[in-house]
Amino acid sequence: MWFKAKAYLNFLWHSKNQHGIHSPFVYNLITKCFYSNEPFEAYELWDKAQKSVLKSKEVLKVEDFGAGSKIFKGNLRPVSKIAQHVSISRKRARLMSRLVDYLSVKNALELGTSIGLGSISIAGSGRARLTTIEACPATSAYAQSLFEKLKLTKITGMNSSFAEGLTELNPQETFDLIFIDGHHDGGSTLTYFENLLKHKHNDTLFIFDDIHWSPAMEMAWEKIKIHEEVQVTIDTFQWGLVFFRKEQVKQDFVIRV
Repeated sequence: MWFKAKAYLNFLWHSKNQHGIHSPFVYNLITKCFYSNEPFEAYELWDKAQKSVLKSKEVLKVEDFGAGSKIFKGNLRPVSKIAQHVSISRKRARLMSRLVDYLSVKNALELGTSIGLGSISIAGSGRARLTTIEACPATSAYAQSLFEKLKLTKITGMNSSFAEGLTELNPQETFDLIFIDGHHDGGSTLTYFENLLKHKHNDTLFIFDDIHWSPAMEMAWEKIKIHEEVQVTIDTFQWGLVFFRKEQVKQDFVIRV
């Protein structure tokens, strides 16, 4: 708790908005995407999905394959509480929908389906095809039922560990967006990053969730930032965004969203 509070204060001290950003690519991303007030049809579908799960009376027996939960003590977890405390927030879901639209994402990969709200923020508009991997059978099954209920046919769910799921991907397939939203272990995060590099192209965006979760996650984030193939990184505190655009000058940004 104290670690994350200290990390947030440090983030606030170093963060900026669009002012003082001299990279045209990052400036446009911030002003036209991060801070856009334009309405999106995808917002309505996500709000509908969140309303449904918040009203759910289901309790799932969750198998936690990651770094554990700072919210739940046991494995029996109400869907409504998962949605309230663990799933992607409304603000972040809207940012994700804007990123998918602004970057013209057609093919996406998600590690960590949970109950499916993050997946819907990526593929709810119907523009992107999404492959999403979840190790826990209960949450994976719940998410799949939610996708079917909302008629989201472009989402393909895989119930397996991240490591196993990645071996099943077509080694020649590339993704426009890769969202790593699970495990929250520094060493594992670096392993997934390295294994996923073969699935990127010049304009691919990697998003890492909870980069300030722990000292190990912060260390992993610092190593990702200096990787030779990484050109631009943006720390928004909750998420770390990574771009590989070879035409960009190598720069790191800390941006308030």
